[in-house]
Order: sequence, then structure tokens, then C-alpha cells
Amino acid sequence: MTILHGLLVDLEPFVPAFHQEKMHAYWNNESRLWATMGDCEPTTRAQIARIHEERSGARERGYTGVHFMMRARDGNIIGSIGLNWVDYWNRTAWLGAWIGEKDYWGGGHGTDALLLTVDYAFRWLDMRRLCLGTMDINERAQRNVEKAGFRFETRERKAALVNGRWIDALNYGLMRDNWPGREALVEQLGLREKAERRYGKGD
Repeated sequence: MTILHGLLVDLEPFVPAFHQEKMHAYWNNESRLWATMGDCEPTTRAQIARIHEERSGARERGYTGVHFMMRARDGNIIGSIGLNWVDYWNRTAWLGAWIGEKDYWGGGHGTDALLLTVDYAFRWLDMRRLCLGTMDINERAQRNVEKAGFRFETRERKAALVNGRWIDALNYGLMRDNWPGREALVEQLGLREKAERRYGKGD
């Protein structure tokens, strides 16, 4: 698996030996609540290790997920993104993303990573349809995915208990035929300008 180069982030393949400590931190801070439908129980390093071991075992049984870590242009690892249960027969996959560093929320990093992953799924893996889900209270995520071309499809009412109240789960889909392409969306969303404001023009 290759490194995907973006404007604000690069996506590098997830390697437990290098990235497990970061994932432990993310599973124990506020970001987890937004990424996992309100699941925020404390998680130990041993539990994180077991999750990765189970994923490796599942791969041997046919699991086809593709997982990346996001590295911002300043060199910091800031989150993860990936495709879960890639179905090569029907050419569909579920996308999940997680920015674990709050200082990078709302700056375009998640959008850049999302566009890279969608482009990878459609052009490299020949996917036909992508799906993702979020909570009705996560308005930032809803804006993000809608800007990237995902369309709202279904609502699961009172699907999870989050901070003492029931929330709805929202499911989105994106068809390859409706995808304008990464370059078009980079220009439309002003990601190049956001990258230059935060990191300069580079070399």
C-alpha cells in the first residue's frame, strides 16, 4: 500500500508498531466520542493491541479493510482514516475517519484526507459506491461529507445513547458516477489556499 499525498495531510499505511501509541491516545480523548457514536469508555494499550490483532486475524478470514494514518504537513500524526469491509464483488466500502488532535479540527485536514481516500477508493480500488455514518449532533462531520459529495440516505432514530440522550444515526452514500473528482473539489473548497495559509507555499 502506498502513501497518498495531499495538500494539508499525507495518508500513510497504518503500522501497529509505529502508530499504536497514537491510537491509544485517540481512544481516550474527546475525539473518540465523535468518531464512534458516543462510545467513550477508557481503553488500555492491551485492548488496542488486541483490536489490531483481531483485525489481522480477520484479514486472514477475508477482511478487506484498508487503513491509513493522517500526517499533517507539519509532520504530526493527527488521526486515522480508512475503508472498512471493502466488497470487491459489489464494489462498495464503508469509510471511517477520526481526527484525534483537536488543534486540527475545522482546518481542512479532514476534508483533504476524505478526498484522498475517496479518490483512492474510486480510482485505485475501482469502487462503485462508498458509505459512511455519523451522529445527528455531529454537524461538523455532516458539513464535511456533504461538501465532498456524499448524499444523506437514511436516518436510524434513537440509535445510540450519547451523553445521556438518544441520538439519531445518519447514513450517507456517494456513487462513483456522481464524483466530480478530487482536483475539482480541491479547487471548489479552496483547500490549496487553506494549506498555504497554514503551512506556506512550500518548495
